[in-house]
Order: sequence, then C-alpha cells, then structure tokens
Amino acid sequence: MTGGRPVSRHPLWRLMSPLGRGPERVVLARSESLQGEQVLKITVTETVVIEAESGVWSSRSMIYMGLWYFFSFCTLFLNKYILSLLEGEPSMLGAVQMLSTTLIGSLKMCVPCCLYQHKSRSEYPANFIMIMLFVGLMRFVTVVLGLVSLKNVAVSFAETVKSSAPIFTVIMSRLILGEYTGLWVNLSLFPVMAGLALCTATELSFNMLGFSAALSTNIMDCLQNVFSKKLLSGDTYKFSPPELQFYTSAAAVVMLIPAWGFLLLYLSQDVLLLLFDGALFHLQSVTAYALMGRISPVTFSVASTSTRSVRVAQRHRLSVTT
Repeated sequence: MTGGRPVSRHPLWRLMSPLGRGPERVVLARSESLQGEQVLKITVTETVVIEAESGVWSSRSMIYMGLWYFFSFCTLFLNKYILSLLEGEPSMLGAVQMLSTTLIGSLKMCVPCCLYQHKSRSEYPANFIMIMLFVGLMRFVTVVLGLVSLKNVAVSFAETVKSSAPIFTVIMSRLILGEYTGLWVNLSLFPVMAGLALCTATELSFNMLGFSAALSTNIMDCLQNVFSKKLLSGDTYKFSPPELQFYTSAAAVVMLIPAWGFLLLYLSQDVLLLLFDGALFHLQSVTAYALMGRISPVTFSVASTSTRSVRVAQRHRLSVTT
C-alpha cells in the first residue's frame, strides 16, 4: 500500500458518523509480490440486509405495519382486561400465548399461505437449537415481564418507560449487526422519545415492581428484535417470519414444560377468552416479524414507539368519554 496509514477514529465518532461503514474485518498482511510491502485486506464477515428496497414506505411494509398496529392494539387492551378486571396471572397468560402461537404456527407450517411458502432446507445452522432456545427464552421473558408491568401500573406509565426503546436499539444494532446510524437519525430519536414521555407525564403512577418489569421488558425486547433481524435477513441462513415465530415459540413452550403443572393452577374458567388472546398474540407477532424483515431495527423501534403513542391517545379518549 503506497498511501499513509488510515486515520483511526474514536468508537463514539464511528457510532454517530452519518457515513459509517458496514461490518468488516481489517487485516494488515505482507504482499506476496513485493517484499516488505504491506497490503490492507478487508474481509466482510457477514452480510445482513438491514432494510429492503423502499424500506418502510413500500406498499407491503405499510400493510404489515397497519396490521401490526391493529393486532397490537387489540392484544394490549385484551391483556389489560384479563389481568385487571379478571385478575389473571401474568405467567399463565404468557404461557397460553406461547402455546397458542406454537399450535397456530405449526398449522401454518403444514398449510403454507400468505407469508410462508413451503421450501425444503438442505441444512440448518450448526447451533440452530441453541439459537432458537435463546430467542425463545427472550420472547417468553419479554412477554411475561410486559404482562407484569401491565398488571401493576397504568398503560400510559408502562409506555412512558418503553419510550426509551429507540436509543437501546441503536446501541444493540451497532454492537450485533454493525448497523451505523447517522448523526441526524440519532438526534431525531430524542424528540420521538421525549414526545411520548411528555404525552403521558400527567398519569405517572409509580410502582417499583411495574417500573422494573417495564424497563426490563424494554431492554429484552430491543435485544430480541435485533437478534430476530439477524435471523430474518441473514445472508447464509434466512428464516421467514412464520418459521422464526414457530421455532422460537416452540422453544419457549419446551422450556416451560417443568412449570406447566404450576401454571395450570391459575387456569381460569375463561378458556375461550385466553385462546382468543393467544390467537391475537400470534397475529401480532407474525406481522411484527414480517415488518421487521423489511426495515431496520431502529426504524422498527421508532414505529413501535409511534404505535405506543396511538395506544395512549386512545386510552385518553376512552377516559374522557367515560
């Protein structure tokens, strides 16, 4: 290499730089042709399609987002109804959601339609089972912690805590996917988070258990979304939304086998309502994975923050009318 040494930049600057590079490994090696000459070799370790063409503005992405918003809204308020008015148990409701989405997902794997067309895989990742167990555990913990916060604090307070999700997603996407977000994108996240916090600041009802659960589910959800994006958009092994939804849900159900005897003690008489809630959760998770496969984790996190503001606004409207 005839030029001088490349100027190294501080890691914080690379995180904030609008013109960051993708994930790569830089190695200095000696040239085989000229003795004493050093050659800069750049090896791309893995390719992850961060965002599809047109991103969130494509017609398909907008349809997925609309469906995800609708099913999220329905699931949230049905969860609140079961936990508050029927005095349901969060762990039991979370287990029913995981079991329901596993059963529905298995049917969809056998009868391909909509988001999934059957295809034979010649091979799976070497650590496929461990990956699915890990993501499945994160899914179940996220669901249960979210339900615990929903039972102990108001919806608006839980959504206020979760409004910090975009900044956590930026950090995790940078560490796991190597996604560089520009300075202006990073700065634009703060008004989004601050706006939702201000919208719900008048209804803060602090509860340590609810606050801890909401903060924990926020961090776990961001981590799970980034890992899921890696599985949905990987170059070597790419899973469809129904596949990822089914495998991770099945892994969560398997890990719950020792606890099923305890959870059945909390099974209420409203079995049909629980199954309906599980079906809504399945539709919510599948549409979320479908959208996640087409946009970046940061864009998905901002979209999630936006839908939280819609939920809070709807709750305010219901409170005023009643």
